[in-house]
Amino acid sequence: MSTAIPVREFFSIGDVCDLTELKPHVLRYWESQFRFLHPAKNRSGNRVYQRREVELIMLVKQLLYVEKYTIDGARQRVEEYKKAGELKALARAALGAQTVVSLERELQNILILLDGGVVREIEE
Repeated sequence: MSTAIPVREFFSIGDVCDLTELKPHVLRYWESQFRFLHPAKNRSGNRVYQRREVELIMLVKQLLYVEKYTIDGARQRVEEYKKAGELKALARAALGAQTVVSLERELQNILILLDGGVVREIEE
């Protein structure tokens, strides 16, 4: 389940997967496709994502999965946002939109449980 982003500055790849509802291989692939997604690695060699990178991942997810951009199109769109000075605000908005979707899904599951139904994982 995805929830509001915790008040922290650094996140493991597992944390980011939980927050974004993405698989680790997707995040690693996106790192190869988007220059701005380059998490640092700790002494053990594990990825450590900063809060702003999580927000950017949510923006990329929004562009690819909701707005149906290609990888190249999403990359160009992010560059346009950056040049216009809108990148930070739009990345935070994408994170907020994901939080709303996750909350709606959880509320639907609660309603199903209250009606005596069986909850199944709802896919987007």
